[in-house]
Amino acid sequence: MLTSTKNPLVKAIRKLHTAKGRREEQLLLLEGTHLLAEACAVNYPLVTLCCTPDWQHSHPQLWQDATPHCQRVELVSASVLKAMATTVQPDGVVVTAKSSFLAPPQIPCSLGLVLETLQDPGNLGTIIRTATAAGVDGLWLSPDSVDLENPKVLRASAGQWFRLPMSANANLSQVVRQSQAQGVQVVATLPKATLSYWEVDWCCPSLILLGNEAAGLRPELATLADKSVQIPLGQDVESLNVAIAAALIVYEALRQ
Repeated sequence: MLTSTKNPLVKAIRKLHTAKGRREEQLLLLEGTHLLAEACAVNYPLVTLCCTPDWQHSHPQLWQDATPHCQRVELVSASVLKAMATTVQPDGVVVTAKSSFLAPPQIPCSLGLVLETLQDPGNLGTIIRTATAAGVDGLWLSPDSVDLENPKVLRASAGQWFRLPMSANANLSQVVRQSQAQGVQVVATLPKATLSYWEVDWCCPSLILLGNEAAGLRPELATLADKSVQIPLGQDVESLNVAIAAALIVYEALRQ
C-alpha cells in the first residue's frame, strides 16, 4: 500500500489537476465512485486506479468491474488519496483515464448545442448533464472555453460526460454553416430578441447557440443564426444562468 505523499505516482496524478498537465499526459482524472461507475458502464478506457482499503471493501462489485480494465491498481492511504484528488473530501477512489475518447458530434444533428466562451466548469458540466437527459445529440465548444476535461466539469455532469458526443476546440462558425447547408435551423439566444424561446418550431433539426456567462454571444456568431430567441425575465432581472437557459430551451424542444 502506498503511504507516502512523496511517491512519484502522487506527483503524476496531481499533474492532471491542470489543463496543461492533462494535455501533456493525454489523461484525465476521474474522482469518486459515481464517475468510475459511469465510466465502467460505457467501457471508457481506464489507466490507473487508486483507492483506500476502506473503499475497496465497501465497493467489491465496482472493484471487480474496474480493475481488470486498468493498467495499474494501487491501494493507498487516505492521506495519499487526498493528495491526489482535487476535491476537499474525496470518497476513496481516483482513477486516471485516456483523454479524447469521446465520440465526436455529427452534422446534421436533430438537436445540438453550440457553446461559445463558457468559463465556469460547473455550468458546462450541468449543461452536459441536462443535454443528455433531454436527448441532445451533439455539443460543440469553442477553444477559448473552460477545458472540457476539467475534473469539475466531469463531476458536475454526474457521469453524463461519457454519453454525450462532444467536440472541444470547434470552429463554431464552420459548424453553423455546415449545419445550415444540411437543413438545420440555427437559433441564437440573445437578450433583445423579439421571439420568446417557446415561439420557435423545435420539431425540425435545430442548433442552439449559447454564449459567455457575462458577455453572451459575439455578434460575429450571432449574426449567422437563422433566428434569435430570448427568455422573458422579470423586472430588474438582467439575465439567467447559462445552464438554466440551456435547460429551458432544450426541454421546450423535447416537449414539442
